[in-house]
Amino acid sequence: HFVDRGLVKPPMLIQTIFGILGGIGPEAENLMHMRRIADHLFGEDFHWSILGAGRHQMGLITMGAIMGGHCRVGIEDSIFLAKGKLAQSNAEQVAKIRTILKELSLEVATPDEARKMLALKGKNNVGF
Repeated sequence: HFVDRGLVKPPMLIQTIFGILGGIGPEAENLMHMRRIADHLFGEDFHWSILGAGRHQMGLITMGAIMGGHCRVGIEDSIFLAKGKLAQSNAEQVAKIRTILKELSLEVATPDEARKMLALKGKNNVGF
């Protein structure tokens, strides 16, 4: 609707969220379904990001990355680094998913590449 009305310009960021109370469940079938819907609606004119809440974070974002999606990690989504191990920082979770992606031979964008991909103005052009 918003694309058709010209209120949102492609390529856009589609973030799918799994495992939140009252939302779509964290099953692999739901991840694949949401990707199919985005592909059907927007073709290749979007960036897809996966947010897996809680204990589902690393598994879901790894599956999503294999399917061509981007990863989102952070303590705001999951306080754990592994089963029974609390994350000490967001950086610790970023390091873990980077290791997983590199082991799968998937590319990891640099901060500048990510800013360009998402058409962000950059850290030097914000008011904080």
